[in-house]
Amino acid sequence: MKPNRAILAGLLLASPALGQSTTNPFTTPIKADGAIQVNYREFARVPDLAGAAARMMLMVDEPGANNFFVNDMRGPLYRISQDGRSVTEYVNIDDPAWGHDVQSQGRERGFQSFAFHPQFNQRGAPGYGKFYTWSDVTDTVPPPDFVPSGAGNTHDMVLLEWTARTPGAARYDGAAPRQLIRLQHPFANHNGGQLSFNPNARSGDSDFGKLYIGNADGGSGGDPMNMAQNMASVFGKILRIDPLGSNSKNGKYGIPSDNPFVSGASAGALGEIWALGVRNPQRFGWDSRNGNLYVADIGQNIVEEMSPVRKGGNLGWNVWEGSFRYGGRAGVDTSNPRGDPAMIFPIAEFDHTDPVLTGRAAVTGLVVYRGTAIRQLSNLVLFGDNPSGEVFAVSADNPPAGGQDPIRRILLNDEGQPKTLLELVRKATMAQGKQLATRVDLRFGAGRNGEVFLLNKHDGVVRLLMR
Repeated sequence: MKPNRAILAGLLLASPALGQSTTNPFTTPIKADGAIQVNYREFARVPDLAGAAARMMLMVDEPGANNFFVNDMRGPLYRISQDGRSVTEYVNIDDPAWGHDVQSQGRERGFQSFAFHPQFNQRGAPGYGKFYTWSDVTDTVPPPDFVPSGAGNTHDMVLLEWTARTPGAARYDGAAPRQLIRLQHPFANHNGGQLSFNPNARSGDSDFGKLYIGNADGGSGGDPMNMAQNMASVFGKILRIDPLGSNSKNGKYGIPSDNPFVSGASAGALGEIWALGVRNPQRFGWDSRNGNLYVADIGQNIVEEMSPVRKGGNLGWNVWEGSFRYGGRAGVDTSNPRGDPAMIFPIAEFDHTDPVLTGRAAVTGLVVYRGTAIRQLSNLVLFGDNPSGEVFAVSADNPPAGGQDPIRRILLNDEGQPKTLLELVRKATMAQGKQLATRVDLRFGAGRNGEVFLLNKHDGVVRLLMR
């Protein structure tokens, strides 16, 4: 796909020289004391693969059944019983029989995400037996549906549709998956993000059965191909499609008529786009009370952000990094924060220099907790930092206007002592005889009954938060 040169030129002309540049825009640290404390228990253990701990990315419940699913970046998708005692492989999408070998080298590539159609267990419905996977693959021979704005072809990403004949069977019993979308990826990092159907949507709603797709800016650093603001590119966007439709350019999926750019109001804009201006939208989630959608978008060198996502909204990257003008490794420009009313700015953000972190930083998330079982977490947006495993929260009823001052830490009660998740993972890896964990690679899981799970890539343990 050719980039929209007019939009690119306008953006480049609109970007001023940096004024007040800093690598530490938030001088007041996240409060180390006064943390919210919660209990936890080990809910399940996901098997090692080739002697290494599962690289868990996502955990969701099974529509129409009392089970959960969790994936390993290297290919397996596991079904977990409601009580967590049974963990069985449902399908390995890296099996050569399926013809889409997973590229899982490095930290960022692999089986990124999955989503079950809300009608997965509803016999006779169009979505019966269907689920979707979003992964990096080694095979780059088939022609892609979308290409980057410049040179580069490290691997492809594919969105696949699987159809089980018997959804409740112990193992996947369907045929090879159907490819919906293939992307040519220019760099090895900043790959796909989350797949999800809106859990608040009900049959008959316009959002029911629409698949949201997080897609990063293509990688390297600073979005060198300027794709996040390019409306003719799928990179740096949150997409929304109808996986059961057929009016896309390749005829393999549908573009919903209520998507914001379907009307062609922006020349050359892709109809698949729901929101733009994201860098690496690893995780997003909805508020069950008001329908608000939030994304945890990993920053470049300075600012990690957790932001609202609105229909047709622009989250600013790569003109803005969080609330500030982007300035590369030199720092962000603090002279006019949140200075463009056309942009959507974060409700919470933190910088890489904060002392509660472990050096590198990458925001992750997220769960809007509207349950009552864990009273101290009620009405909070839960998110965190990927490497350190720090778990954070801000108000869901009165979302703040950015910055890290409103952020509260959440610590886990371990035999009467408040601990970080990193401390728990280090304790577990030591007991397992594994290499002592130096980072967590935190991800969240959620259940329909308000369960909140903490995942990581080092000890295979799924932890359930409790009162």
